[in-house]
Amino acid sequence: MQWEPASFQEAAWEAFRAGKSGLVNAPTGSGKTYSLLIPILLESPKPRGLQAIWITPIRALAKEIQQSAEKAIVAMQLDFTVETRTGDTSAAQRAKQSKAMPNLLITTPESLHLLLASKDGGRIFKNIHTLVADEWHELLGSKRAVQLELALSRLRGMHPQLRTWGISATIGNLVEGMDVLLGPNFPDDQKALIRSGQKKNIEVLSVLPDDIDVLPWAGHLGIKMLEKVIPLLEESESTLIFTNTRSQAEIWYQRILDVAPHFAGLIAMHHGSISRDLRFWVEDALYTGLLKVVVCTSSLDLGVDFRPVDTIIQIGSPKGVARFIQRAGRSGHQPGASSRIYMVPTHSLELVEAAALRQAVEDEMVEERVPYFRSFDVLVQYLVTLAVGLGFKAEEILAEVRGTFSFQSISAEEWQWCLDFICKGGNSLAGYDEYHKVVVEDGLHRVIQRRIAMRHRMSIGTIVGDSSVRVKLERGANLGSIEEYFISKLKPGDVFWFAGRNLELIRIKGMEASVRLSKRKNGLVPSWQGGRMPLSAEMGQVLRLKIEESFNPQSKDPELKLIAPLWEVQKERSLVPLRHQFLIEKMESKEGHHLFFYPFEGRAVHEGMGALLAYRLSLFKKISLSIAMNDYGFELLSDQPIPIEEALDSDILNTRDLRHDILQSVNAIELAKRRFRDIASISGLIFKGYPGAPVKDRHLQSSSQLIFNVFSDYEPDNTLLLQAYEEAMEFQLEEGRLRQALERIEKQETVIVEIKKPSPFCFPILVDRLRQRMSNESLEDRIKKMKLEIS
Repeated sequence: MQWEPASFQEAAWEAFRAGKSGLVNAPTGSGKTYSLLIPILLESPKPRGLQAIWITPIRALAKEIQQSAEKAIVAMQLDFTVETRTGDTSAAQRAKQSKAMPNLLITTPESLHLLLASKDGGRIFKNIHTLVADEWHELLGSKRAVQLELALSRLRGMHPQLRTWGISATIGNLVEGMDVLLGPNFPDDQKALIRSGQKKNIEVLSVLPDDIDVLPWAGHLGIKMLEKVIPLLEESESTLIFTNTRSQAEIWYQRILDVAPHFAGLIAMHHGSISRDLRFWVEDALYTGLLKVVVCTSSLDLGVDFRPVDTIIQIGSPKGVARFIQRAGRSGHQPGASSRIYMVPTHSLELVEAAALRQAVEDEMVEERVPYFRSFDVLVQYLVTLAVGLGFKAEEILAEVRGTFSFQSISAEEWQWCLDFICKGGNSLAGYDEYHKVVVEDGLHRVIQRRIAMRHRMSIGTIVGDSSVRVKLERGANLGSIEEYFISKLKPGDVFWFAGRNLELIRIKGMEASVRLSKRKNGLVPSWQGGRMPLSAEMGQVLRLKIEESFNPQSKDPELKLIAPLWEVQKERSLVPLRHQFLIEKMESKEGHHLFFYPFEGRAVHEGMGALLAYRLSLFKKISLSIAMNDYGFELLSDQPIPIEEALDSDILNTRDLRHDILQSVNAIELAKRRFRDIASISGLIFKGYPGAPVKDRHLQSSSQLIFNVFSDYEPDNTLLLQAYEEAMEFQLEEGRLRQALERIEKQETVIVEIKKPSPFCFPILVDRLRQRMSNESLEDRIKKMKLEIS
């Protein structure tokens, strides 16, 4: 079969041949990989050494890119080598590559920095002419993007004519995304933004219950919809079931087998905590069509080409449009093919989110990826990386660093602080030899101690997670890893589900848990911290629109028709707010006095807004308030009446003195401490341990808190300390979105409604608060009791 290149591919080839750099924007499955792979192969007719680097955000995608490149090389009859180098690459393969690099290396930002830390860096990068950042939108908005920016600054320093290209799905700030990749000083006439112009046809279908009462008012698992999902699995050749958390994936996998045991051997699970060998097996089995169903998380969001997959099922709202489109693109993953995705609501109000997702997909309303800016923890790690490798001259590297988007504004004083930090630990830690990592010899900054160099190489990276315990069968098979905080709560003999198996804990020794298979049917499901994703601003906007549309008889959304009886209950007990209205519900119960606010802005914004209003209310009356929130709204609860009317008369929802009031309202020190732990790890202030002997989680926590306290007391202007407070404001409390939400609310009509019984809007918030302090069984009993009380 003859392949005809798409017009955007030809445009990319032409721009590449002209020596330009830029970004290729095309939908999933459109052939965007070959838009840059082909010109790289043609650029090097007689390649010597490493010619090009292909950066991928995930290991699974590296394998797929390699397969695509090898097909092209064979078809074009080229003498060209391609290999991968990731965390999954064996030590033997790494050693082989150190002697002779392939012509095209597919790798991750972390592995690229490890190469920069090599003494052979000059030889390795001698002939490189191109770097491609695949799935750039996934890196953008994380510190891994900053890491790549810095690596690029060094490669451009070696090769000023280096071509730099990104491949990205559609995001709200595509031009800015290209500018982050290329840097602020890149000549405009050498930039090229290649858009495919192809709109992926995505069919969004909801899996609806026969009756609205089937769906709970609150919940996040969606198991009640299982009987509607099974027929979809039966009808499809192959299906990916996306869940939002690893715990949810484990539960759905087990429940499907309970209800449809004939799927045994045809169903598998894929998430980031499962062992590499198991993940690879699942990916290969999907590719060859051996598997019918895979239950997965974001571990299969990106790039991997599973041609047999014809159905995608999303369990619960993904909370973001871009994520939903990315997952939909796993089906119909070929040029011109349509994608179909089924949305399975896990509770009643997610019916509206399903309708909102369909609308957002039709309108191509996708989120922006906000880039990190001035992440000094990443910068000081990078400087030590260079010092471990060939060493660096400060003036030369400063000029390169200022050529990055993240550090274009770095001052001479801030640069000097970074140098002082890596050489002597800054002002506060100068008395401790372990922070004297870098020495200066003849103007060259170098690491000369082998122990420091080894520990640094082990610590390179910006992905900071909780300590993990490896789970192994007693006869040796490695199943994957579970976060330490979960497994440490178990006793020998306890049973838990993991990697699709029911396991009994035998013992925990160090950071390894020995287990055996169990025949007991009941077991705990591991929970992973940080699994919940907040509602995006774009989703919140469309959600408010769809709530108002629910009362339009001409609405074509089946979800809105199904949810109509619930709106009748909401109207009977309270109010369904229109877009120009801001609803506050007021209720008194045995627990105390409740206020419920509904901005529909997402959990993170509601956390900040709830704390802000609690602080401002305390200025009117000495009052103690507790806060609970979900993606739709938040609750303030007190044992005494809350003076909300008086506060509203005094304009409590304004944006004046916002940052000051936020810092007063939350435990800013505690929030900054949380951020500082990651900053301390990335910057090298704390060492996470050696392979097989990591430092325990609680010890890392106490070490980072100790350093945080030292900086707070003796060096309050410490750059990393200030960064921790800034990150807490921007990424924990989302100050920017909070300000925009308050500005919108100020223009709305505020409506206070006194309710006698919990409304469908406030019930999920009440349940969320209970979930934090009850076991699943106790919570289920409490919800049933609450339903009886309010019916």
